[in-house]
Amino acid sequence: MRLIGLDPGLRLTGWGVIEVEGNRLRHVAHGVVKVATSGTLAERLRELFDGVAGVIEAQRPIEAAVEETFVNVNPGSTLKLGQARGVVMLAPARAGLKVFEYSANLVKKSVVGAGHADKNQIAMMVSRLLPGVDARADAADALAVAICHAHHRATARRIEAAL
Repeated sequence: MRLIGLDPGLRLTGWGVIEVEGNRLRHVAHGVVKVATSGTLAERLRELFDGVAGVIEAQRPIEAAVEETFVNVNPGSTLKLGQARGVVMLAPARAGLKVFEYSANLVKKSVVGAGHADKNQIAMMVSRLLPGVDARADAADALAVAICHAHHRATARRIEAAL
């Protein structure tokens, strides 16, 4: 089963794709959709949508997981991030994928074991869970979202199987 994790941002949106077989995780690809800092907000959101849609088309995941937005101290920045997150969620939904959401704390707890881990800890644990992967910052966060989804999907299946 191929899953994509997405870490939304208006300027940089991380993405990471993994294959899941039982409890095994395998890295497929990762990267960052970079959006120009110039242009209108609408133009930048379109560029973001096109970038994420292109990754989904190329990687062919069957489900998507997106990190939830946290509230920032700057309301304007929070609003723009929320709009970017909406576009990031729309791209897989338009491709017919189910889209799942996970809080940043749950992603960190699932991958690192602590809900307040920093980006370096996340990248280090991603490289341990997916040997040979050297993802940084936004791409590592996106892979962590995909790993979180893989863990929570497996738990849900086990509960269903036990009933």
